[in-house]
This record gives sequence, structure tokens and C-alpha cells, in this order.
Amino acid sequence: MSHPFHASNVLCPGPETRRGFLRMGLAGFASLSLPGVLRLRADSPEQSRERTAVIMVWKPGGCSHIDTYDPKPEAASEYRGPFSTISTKVPGLQFTELLPMQAQIADKFTVLRSMRQTAGGHPAGSMQMLSGDPDTRDKPKPKYPDWMSVVYYLRAQEGPRTNPLPAYVGINPPTEYNGPAYVGEAYSPFSVTGDPNEPNFEVPNIGLSNAAEVTHLGRRSSLRENLDNLERAFDQAGELQALDEFETQAMTLLTNPKTKDAFDLTQEDDRTRDRYGRNSWGQQLLMARRLVEAGVDVLTSSLRGPLCGRVGNWDDHAVNHHVFDALRFRAKAYDQAVSALIEDIYERGLDKRVLVVVTGEFGRTPKINYDASTGAGNASAPAGTKQPGRDHWPRGFSNIWAGGGIETGRFIGATDKLGEDAVERVCSAGDFLATIYHHLGIDSSKVFIKDFNGRPTPIVDHGKPIQELIG
Repeated sequence: MSHPFHASNVLCPGPETRRGFLRMGLAGFASLSLPGVLRLRADSPEQSRERTAVIMVWKPGGCSHIDTYDPKPEAASEYRGPFSTISTKVPGLQFTELLPMQAQIADKFTVLRSMRQTAGGHPAGSMQMLSGDPDTRDKPKPKYPDWMSVVYYLRAQEGPRTNPLPAYVGINPPTEYNGPAYVGEAYSPFSVTGDPNEPNFEVPNIGLSNAAEVTHLGRRSSLRENLDNLERAFDQAGELQALDEFETQAMTLLTNPKTKDAFDLTQEDDRTRDRYGRNSWGQQLLMARRLVEAGVDVLTSSLRGPLCGRVGNWDDHAVNHHVFDALRFRAKAYDQAVSALIEDIYERGLDKRVLVVVTGEFGRTPKINYDASTGAGNASAPAGTKQPGRDHWPRGFSNIWAGGGIETGRFIGATDKLGEDAVERVCSAGDFLATIYHHLGIDSSKVFIKDFNGRPTPIVDHGKPIQELIG
């Protein structure tokens, strides 16, 4: 952008009689007043269908960089861990044995080994990485909107979407320590929850069965019916014509067959589903690919839950998990799902338009520590058993980047010989965010949104795009 963008903070109005009825019921999606969103878009020019998109794969709790993308085979045993190193397709780049599939396609992504932020807690660390908040204190809710909500907000100002799919979708998204803050709850994600690998998984609450239910829907505040029958049922009951222009647009967004089809994993052949992995993570990332291919702009997905181990995340303190058992436990599903997503982005010609970023809020302590387990379970010994762990570590960690037209098959930056500090080509959370915004056509140094007090606030007040990660 050549001039600063000063956007008003327009909060979505609450439901007003019939207009409130679309306060979401689609597929377990987060509450959102669609007519209000559409009103914000109404007076702007049409958007391009080929605009760029981002898939962010989030590892909540923080992944050990030393045990994955930044091994230290020459370090002492209390640092390096038990895993051997393996060569990748990129000369000079080694991973640990946990990532053989990603090692084989390392020419299709770039590893950033010198990520650093300054917060040691999960809330503050997540807020630094997702919203650019420099505060190191853990807060109960975010002060600034996350980058996903900002993008949704800014693109909504460009004009009405011609694509019936929502602009921002989260598939089991990261929501614990982030959110839309002062841009308003209307810019939260459409959230799909549950395990898409379950044989009976479906987007629920999206079908109408009879005219009586249609009439009930028109008088109430939620959409509870079937996507296949909704538009026809409304026409039969004479209700669709009673909706104003914006409600009609919102209804079309929810009922267009393209919306249903994009979420329907049964349309993928068995070989593709198998390649991603027949588990929740694999099918989440397959759905992510389907959705961005169908026109979603921002897609987030958290790799959490039972596949992580006993506590359901990557927070591998010794009290939670035996860190090395936990990494082994989740490695296959993680390696397979991420490598399949990256391969698919290139094979399907999405690699210029779609940027894939895989990260967490920080790494784990290079030095291994020991403590007593607090409970038995997957990747954790019985309570009281001493086991190894690694704690929070924001001073140096890794993430990976693919697509986005970037030069791949390389690694950027370095940590020191023990993996403690980023020492070469150090990149901050602000740099991380500025790079994502750049791919999406947003100059983060020039974009301001009014906060709750009406003050124009930069979407990122520090950091620059990482030049090696710009297409």
C-alpha cells in the first residue's frame, strides 16, 4: 500500500428481530452475525477470486526444535536428546529421525531456525506470535487482534465476497490465547470442531426437514437445518423473499452447494485421504487444502488432542509427558500430515497463491530436565515416576514455510551450538507477522485500525517482512 489505511472499528450490530436469526448454526461454526458482516462489505468493489491465502498449522504448547528441525548431534547428551540425525533432500540440512517424510520433501519448504520472541508463557507467547503484542506478561485475553482476524476485517472492507465460502475458517483452530479484540467478534473464524476422520463426521445443524421447521427458523435466531434442502424449503414456505438484501446474501453463503462440497472429505479418493493419514490431524489438513483451494483466504488448524499424548498438546514438561516418548508418539501423524499438505500445495498448482506456515509459540529448553509425572497416559509414566522433559523456550526455535512463491529447499538462520539462542539472521514475532501480511498484500507498516478508544493502532508496530521468505 502506498498510503496508510485508517479503518474505522465497526462492531457488528446485535440481532434485530428477523435479522438476528443468522447468528450462526452452520457446522458448529463460531457465532457470527452474517448480515452484519455483509453490511460492512456492501459499498466496496468486488474482490479478486485469485487473491492470496494462508494456511497456518499451529502446534500449541511449543515443539522442541532440537528434537525436530534443529538437531545438535555434537552437543552433550543432556542437550541433544536420544534421536539420531538424518539427511534431507537439501544438502547441509539435517532433521532428526522423527521427520523422514518431511526430510524427503525438504526441497519444497524452507526452515527458519532463528525465530525468537520474548515471552515465556503460553498466553503471552501466543499473543506475540499471533497478534504482535510485545508484552511479556500473560493476560486473560488479547489486547490486539490476531493476524487472522485483521486479514478478515481488512478484506471485508474491499467489498462483498462473490465466493459463498467464509473468508476465515478454523479447523479446531487456536482460540485459547488469541481473538479479534477491537475489530469485533464478527471477525472470529468459522470454527469447525471435532475429528474429521470419524466415519460419521459431518458439518452438523445444516438441514431443514419440513415447512414447519422453516417457519420456526424464520421466527427464531439460529440456523439449524439441512444444506441440501434449505433454499428450496425457504422458497416453499415463502420466507426467503421476506429477507432483506443482506440476509439473502447471508443465506446464500450458508446454503450454496459449494460450501457443503468444500467441507466434504468423502469427495476425496481413498488414496489421498490415506496419504494425509487416517487420523484427525491428517484429515484436518486435507480439509484445509480443500478449503483454500475453494477460495477461503485464511485457514488455521491446531494439531492438538489425543494424538499429542496425555495432556493433548505439545507442552512437554516432565510433569506432563516423557518428552521423548511424546515426540515419538505424535511424530508419524505430524510428519505425514504436514508433508502431504505441502506436497499437495505444489502438485495442485497452489504454491504461488497459498502460503503454508507451521509453527508454535516457542520451542523447548535445550537442556533436558527431570521431574515426577503427574499422571499416567499416552507418553507419560504413572504418577510419581521421574521422567525427562523440556520446558518453554522463546529465545530460539524453528518453523517451516512452504508455497507463497518463496524460494524453497533452504534453511535460514541458526541457533548456537546448544540450541539456546538464535544467533544468525534472528527473526522476531513482528517479522513473522509482517511476512504473512506481505504475502496477503498488506503492508503492515502502513495499516492502522482504530482500537476500543478510537486510536489508530498499527496492526504490527515492529518488524519487517523476512526477505528470504518473500516470493
